[in-house]
Amino acid sequence: MKNLKKSQWGNISLVLVLLAGLYILYQPATTQPTAIGIGVLAEKLKKGEVKEIVVKRDTLTVTLANDEKATATKESEAGLSETLKNYGVTDEQLAKANITVSDERDGAYWMATLLPILLPILVIGGFLYFMMRQAGKGNNQAMNFGGSKARVIDPKDQKKRTLFTNVAGNTEAKEELWEVVEFLKEPKKFKDMGAKIPKGVLLLGPPGTGKTLMAKAVAGEAGVPFFAISGSEFVEMFVGVGASRVRDLFKQAKKLSPSIVFIDEIDAVGRHRGAGLGGGHDEREQTLNQILVEMDGFETDENVIVIASTNRPDVLDPALLRPGRFDRRVTMDLPDIREREEILAIHAKGKPFAEGLAMRTIAERTAGFSGADLQNLLNEAAILATRRKGTEIVFTDVADAIEKVMLGPARRSRRISDQEKKTIAYHEAGHALVASHTPHADPVHKVSIISRGHAGGYTMTVPSEDKTIHTSAYFHDELAVLLGGYSAEKLIFGDTSTGPSNDLERATQMARNMVTRYGMSELGMRTFGKKDEMVFLGREMREERNYSDDTANKIDELVGRYVEEAFTRATAILVKEHAVLDKLTEVLLKQETIEQTEYDAIVGLKSTPAAAA
Repeated sequence: MKNLKKSQWGNISLVLVLLAGLYILYQPATTQPTAIGIGVLAEKLKKGEVKEIVVKRDTLTVTLANDEKATATKESEAGLSETLKNYGVTDEQLAKANITVSDERDGAYWMATLLPILLPILVIGGFLYFMMRQAGKGNNQAMNFGGSKARVIDPKDQKKRTLFTNVAGNTEAKEELWEVVEFLKEPKKFKDMGAKIPKGVLLLGPPGTGKTLMAKAVAGEAGVPFFAISGSEFVEMFVGVGASRVRDLFKQAKKLSPSIVFIDEIDAVGRHRGAGLGGGHDEREQTLNQILVEMDGFETDENVIVIASTNRPDVLDPALLRPGRFDRRVTMDLPDIREREEILAIHAKGKPFAEGLAMRTIAERTAGFSGADLQNLLNEAAILATRRKGTEIVFTDVADAIEKVMLGPARRSRRISDQEKKTIAYHEAGHALVASHTPHADPVHKVSIISRGHAGGYTMTVPSEDKTIHTSAYFHDELAVLLGGYSAEKLIFGDTSTGPSNDLERATQMARNMVTRYGMSELGMRTFGKKDEMVFLGREMREERNYSDDTANKIDELVGRYVEEAFTRATAILVKEHAVLDKLTEVLLKQETIEQTEYDAIVGLKSTPAAAA
């Protein structure tokens, strides 16, 4: 009850008054007593037929000897006894009736007297109060419409405080951002040297690499207020609201300086001006203009640093990136194997892992995973272990979680025919066998014909070490692996299915990239075509063709030749290893999944330490 607001109490009171009024107005009428004259009352008193008389001012409520009720009215100038004596009633006859004078000022009397007057006033007053309160709320909303929606983290709040020790990996980014921390802690040291710390720091990197977490860690290390807002929260349908919110945000940040303003997904408002529809006065561009003005500022002593994050630096307006604004850029890449191990160790806290399950083993199987992916992976592993009623997380839970994150949940209930199952088994065995007989392809970790997502089956190949560059030999081997499933179907059944459609699409794109982007062809050391994003159409891409029709024909010929050569290599490997292909398929049809240790034994390879984990 104490938690009810004043406005809620007002609403409750109004409802109660309305209900009370309705109850009185619609209360069913009771049987009215018979009205008699004072002379009739006197005659009944003479005959002894009156049991009781209740006097209320000039109204007499009479109870007769037979318990019937009656009412009478006396003269207002005279008392009851005097009036009845004038009608010949003696004192002895009057004494036989019990005469009572009622208190005419009881609660029921006042309720009956005042409620009909007060009820309309209360109803009208309550209605006016409700209307005025709603109007006041609308005015408050209008006044706050241009206010900042930033979430503020108090540096004294230890529960929400984040430090660099809570962020694994990104050593170079931490070193770059430590200068910002030192400036916020000891600005005088830099000013005495004549140095100026950048007003804006732009965090670049793929989604899930921890850009927001790193910005919080900077504020946590410096012990300053942290104002966090998303770029999309500035923009409204009304022009000027975003600019007003920017002004309000920087006003709050300057009051609490030194402080950090963090703008997440700044590309929502910081896109290149003049490229969109609606001219140069739309809401997004006005918001961007106000951010530029605030970052320039006129006060040089305000210790407010703006940190922004984006995974689309290519679409940002050049004015944002010039010196004096976001002139420092910190790149946060996907973690390597050592950093993945550190990130896993942080997210593994509080989770019961089986003895002997090393984070290194999980890190080796998660190449290309971001920090957010790794957190989700361990959470999925914990959920799987709980569903299986385990007391700790074992390697099987982690392996299944990796596949679930990469490919989607297993669809074991899917019903397929024996022929279709056999086709999928040969297809996946073909991928795996070609991968094991090409020197530059990634090693096979698992083969399965259990459907996941849109895939009927899958072959998991994981690089033995992190790679940032790839050679032409690697791409040629990967083309052969992609066409291993197609080659197996063609070799065994003499026909192909729709299963390899995605493999063919990926192989064609890989071969085209080799020719047009990587210079891995006879056409020499140049690229062909220039991709340009049409900013006002979102993520839609267009390609500027900067080569002739004759060159286009040569590109198509080379792409076709690379794919055909890969198919020929894959087919040759499968023909040579036909017996192993049949053995792999037989085991897949029997148990649906083959792990790396068993696979290596069938193919005749030496298992790695990770495979035996």
